Amino acid sequence: MTVRTSPLFGVRVVDLSRVLAGPWCTQILADLGADVIKVERPRVGDDTRGWGPPYLKSVDNSDTSEAAYYLSCNRNKRSIEIDLSTQEGADVVRKLVLISDVLVENYKVGGLKKYGLDYESLKKINPRLIYCSVTGFGQFGPYSQRPGYDFAIQGMGGLMSITGERDDLPGGGPQKAGIAVTDIVAGMYASVAVLGALVERHRSGLGQHLDIALLDSHVAMLSNQNSNFFTSGKAPRRAGNAHQNVVPYQTFAASDGHLIVAVGNDSQFRAYATVLGVPELGADPRYATNSARIGNRVELIERLTLIMKTRSRDEWLRDLEAAGVPCGPINDISQVFEDPQVKVRGLRRDIAHPLGVMAPTTASPLRLSETPVRYRMAPPLLGEHTYEVLRDLLQMDDVEIERVRASADAPAK
Repeated sequence: MTVRTSPLFGVRVVDLSRVLAGPWCTQILADLGADVIKVERPRVGDDTRGWGPPYLKSVDNSDTSEAAYYLSCNRNKRSIEIDLSTQEGADVVRKLVLISDVLVENYKVGGLKKYGLDYESLKKINPRLIYCSVTGFGQFGPYSQRPGYDFAIQGMGGLMSITGERDDLPGGGPQKAGIAVTDIVAGMYASVAVLGALVERHRSGLGQHLDIALLDSHVAMLSNQNSNFFTSGKAPRRAGNAHQNVVPYQTFAASDGHLIVAVGNDSQFRAYATVLGVPELGADPRYATNSARIGNRVELIERLTLIMKTRSRDEWLRDLEAAGVPCGPINDISQVFEDPQVKVRGLRRDIAHPLGVMAPTTASPLRLSETPVRYRMAPPLLGEHTYEVLRDLLQMDDVEIERVRASADAPAK
């Protein structure tokens, strides 16, 4: 019986990225079995190592040096400390490129050229290299030299114009998402691009340069809202917790809290109206179809709101679920990880950390029946694998390794 290895077993990735978008991409690749070598700045490492508190707790419950933010996107990787600004450090990266398949970086456009680590330079020594650049605005265009920040791009890319309560209601105004969603989506697009390029390389035998921009990814993510604009000529506006194209599809206040009702079609609306004790609404021509409900949204929602306040949240959830009406509670994150479905799916994974404690991470949502994601390593300590990589992968002797380490330990220029 053939033992099937991880999907990306044998693929090596040189990770020159930091913060979130690039590391999110490389964590996906690492989860799929790639050997990801995270190249970090001496003494400092990835910026997110210091983005705390909170920090991982040590065995005596004191803070370690490992910030929770860093832990969220760096598992299954090996870390080496290398100073790219030195000849020795840049040479190490070039040697790694010779035996690697993918390089991921998120420097400013052209920022690696001065070290001879840009795509044009590296493809000369490894034509099979897939070189993925993740930047704020891409490799060309009037903004290409600008740094990219998730918050700013949520604003300029349109998300904040459709997120938040309506301007005419209390609390109205632009609102960012609760996570750095642009970075996450860009990292996901980058991983898809890398996987596509790896498949294409089987045919051509050649690598290529992947140009992934936060702004591009963000705009693409707006999906149906973009289509709403393209077809109507009108820019969508903030609608709070309501849906632009489906009614009723929003939060409602019950007598003791809030819940979500997500009616997706007309038969579900009829079931919803029956549960509410007003089955006649399902046949009323003002509300019988989704188009009609959109046109009469205000009066319908006013009526539904009054009814929803008459019972408790859990009573509504019980009866709506029994009737097949899509609905759900609004949980905080502690409640999420107490949810029985989340527990049975194992969405929290604790991995043994080199500091002698367990590092909690969120499980990958990638579920492969025969070659599942393996949680091989906790997010590494800074430079944890420097000696191992230089000795075992690059076949460097102790004198050469010491020279590289000395260059990394030298005061920054």
